[in-house]
Amino acid sequence: MKTARMRCWLPLSLMCWGLLGACASLPNVTAMSGQLDPAAVPSVKGVHGELSAERGKALLAKRWPKGSLDMQAQAALEEAATGVPLIAGNKCTLLFDGPQTMAEMLKAINGARNNINLETYIFDQDELGLKFADALIEKQRQGVTVNILYDSVGTLGVPAAFFKRMREAGVHLIEFNPVNPAKLSGESWKLNNRDHRKVLIVDGKIAFTGGINISATYAKSSLFRSSAKPTDKSQVGWRDTHIKVEGPAVQAFQWLFVRQWATQDKDDLTEADYFPQPVIAGDKVVRVLGSEPGGKFEIYKAYNLAIQQAKTSIHITSAYFVPDRQTVAALMAAARRGVDVKIVLPGVSDSGLVFYAGHAFYDDLLDSGVEIHQLKLAVLHAKTAVIDGNWSTVGSTNIDTRSFLHNSELNVVIMGDAFGAEMERAFQEDLRDSVQITPEAWRHRPWADRLREFAARFMNYWL
Repeated sequence: MKTARMRCWLPLSLMCWGLLGACASLPNVTAMSGQLDPAAVPSVKGVHGELSAERGKALLAKRWPKGSLDMQAQAALEEAATGVPLIAGNKCTLLFDGPQTMAEMLKAINGARNNINLETYIFDQDELGLKFADALIEKQRQGVTVNILYDSVGTLGVPAAFFKRMREAGVHLIEFNPVNPAKLSGESWKLNNRDHRKVLIVDGKIAFTGGINISATYAKSSLFRSSAKPTDKSQVGWRDTHIKVEGPAVQAFQWLFVRQWATQDKDDLTEADYFPQPVIAGDKVVRVLGSEPGGKFEIYKAYNLAIQQAKTSIHITSAYFVPDRQTVAALMAAARRGVDVKIVLPGVSDSGLVFYAGHAFYDDLLDSGVEIHQLKLAVLHAKTAVIDGNWSTVGSTNIDTRSFLHNSELNVVIMGDAFGAEMERAFQEDLRDSVQITPEAWRHRPWADRLREFAARFMNYWL
């Protein structure tokens, strides 16, 4: 099975120790809410620009009930921390696992009329990758502008002929931050910085993001959506989550793609109608957060601020859980003030190093009252959270230093209890297919596991 993490990360990690003299660090976000100066009402953008404070407040008041997290105050704090406004008038569709997500993405591609922008960490030459490549080539032949930005490490081992075929058909492709420095055109070589985003934007009207790469790894559904329960590990599917967004927020996805393209190529994108007049597609209010190495840590700040402000519940699903100490401290503090903190983590992993490195904080988390659950008979790859039932996020970001500090990532924050209820239902299904790690069981885990954890701990920063 080809995996999302074991794309030569071990040798690359070892190389990075020699290439970099010092480790970069995350910003201090402890008690961030007390350090911000938020507006009385968060700014909300609609199809005709920014709404007045009165209209914005009225709109937000409809999106969630009173009594839990003060979402207007939370939204204002989050905007002050990230500098990114809310966008109203969107339709958000939650997608589960590879088969459902791939079907929706291919449907959108086949329906494209003007342009397709694809940004992905992995684009494999396998049955599914070839299906996507064929669909993209066909749209280019029909006159649709197709641009693809793929990560050099994520596609390591994919034959050059796979991408050459698309180029010869007229598709515009850029390899993000090539592993081979000879391919660079004047930029500095930053091997450790990767494009981990998974984004598809069609005609500037539909956008997809989440944890799912273009790979046959996702050909099977997990327990979560499978019609037949697997009976052994050979039948294990991948548990992942994606989101489809329609409406004005798609423009934010498009801007992030254009900006990322510009960092890698001196030529402008081929002319197309990338920013059509937005239309109201639904009632969801969202915030589209893109982060990048050396940036403003927008996703990290949003996550930690939401955890700090939580009043009733924090439910996180994380594929690669190697958190920094600030995030651990925020989770522990939430549990100690009575918040229901539950985390679903892999029980079957595609990366042994990450699996064991993530155990470093189990003792502290369990002692503080955080519940840790491990998903059974599925490779967990989802990166989602729902807090107080009305702050939700879906995206490419793992709860680890690599995602927050060294990767380009993209997450969508969806405000409101309606979408939050969908996220809660998904989380509860995952809980039913998981095993809780109790403090007692954790204290009596095998010594072989302890040795693996000890060895993996030295690689925490690079995983």
